[in-house]
Amino acid sequence: IIMVILIFNNHRKPWLSKFCQPYSKNTQQQIIRMTFHLVSKRDENICNFLEEKLLTGGYDNKLIYRHYTTLCSVFCMDFSESELGILDLIQVFMETLGKCFENVCELDLIFHVDKVHNILVEMVTEGMVSETNMNETITQIDAQNKLDKSEAGLAGAPAHAVSVVKNMNLPEIPRNINIGDISIKVPNLPSCK
Repeated sequence: IIMVILIFNNHRKPWLSKFCQPYSKNTQQQIIRMTFHLVSKRDENICNFLEEKLLTGGYDNKLIYRHYTTLCSVFCMDFSESELGILDLIQVFMETLGKCFENVCELDLIFHVDKVHNILVEMVTEGMVSETNMNETITQIDAQNKLDKSEAGLAGAPAHAVSVVKNMNLPEIPRNINIGDISIKVPNLPSCK
């Protein structure tokens, strides 16, 4: 089971943190600090797998990580997960981000945090790997983006309707309306033109 997913930069700033297990805020901060410390002090010639007992409450955990220019992706999991499988998942996740953002960088993680989390949720759900096919993930994200755009279009519909009515060539607004025995005086309204 995947317990924690982190992406941070070389300056210890976490740009993505996803906790698949319930941890207190203090424990989350401790996990982020400790993970950065453990991963950043390792030589680049050493393998990308690290076993750590202290990271999440004293249980045996594995850290699988990968560096990408200024970003480091780290997955913390129990021993039931395959190291090579998770390393491949990290690669697919980063490639998917690269396709969605044209060479992902720190700014994409900052300004598109919802989209990044949506991509991650497509791939990992409640700590379990749910999708490893990059094309399928991108298809789902594109469908979500189309839905979001159509909902945004619906939200703008009232403003568009008012604009259309204002631009219509309506005849002069009647000032007195007589319907049988009822007489209504219409106050002076501003022109729609």
